[in-house]
Amino acid sequence: MKKFLIAGLGNIGDKYANTRHNIGFKILDALAEKEGLKFETQKLGDLTTYKFKGRTFILLKPSTYMNLSGKAVKYWLTKEKVPLENLLVVTDDLNLPFGNLRLKTKGSDGGHNGLKDIQNVLQTSKYNRFRFGISDEFSKGRQVDYVLGEWTDEESEKLPERLEKSIELIKSFGTAGVSNTMNTFNGK
Repeated sequence: MKKFLIAGLGNIGDKYANTRHNIGFKILDALAEKEGLKFETQKLGDLTTYKFKGRTFILLKPSTYMNLSGKAVKYWLTKEKVPLENLLVVTDDLNLPFGNLRLKTKGSDGGHNGLKDIQNVLQTSKYNRFRFGISDEFSKGRQVDYVLGEWTDEESEKLPERLEKSIELIKSFGTAGVSNTMNTFNGK
């Protein structure tokens, strides 16, 4: 059975729950809720397993805080013997318009501290990342407040449809492969 590690990035704690930076957690929570799965607190994160079309998706929400995500990702990749090409890191992206989805097989951290840590710990920038656009609608010097801010009413209204599309992307990643998934979902 093919195994995949889907690591949704975010920060633990209620004060971060509905922030833009926690979209990785939010997407995995939406998938778990839709499929009737429950997360369990384990070493370095909350995990649940989702089986779909002969694939096993291990959903991980690291408890290490965003900037130390690499430790949890590496631990679960190793423990579950998931090959690097079957890792998908789900994160927010300031450089994409709100709700835009982009899957990439490698790249820079784009100034994202969670991706920077994963890259440092894994010693490679060649891992799959699914970026969810949160836009860059903030004034100079307000990036941290914006990223750690809550969704606007307008964004909250559009979020359920975007979460559904994100769940489809994750399933496609495991069943149709990364290239087909990029062609189907990037920019959508």
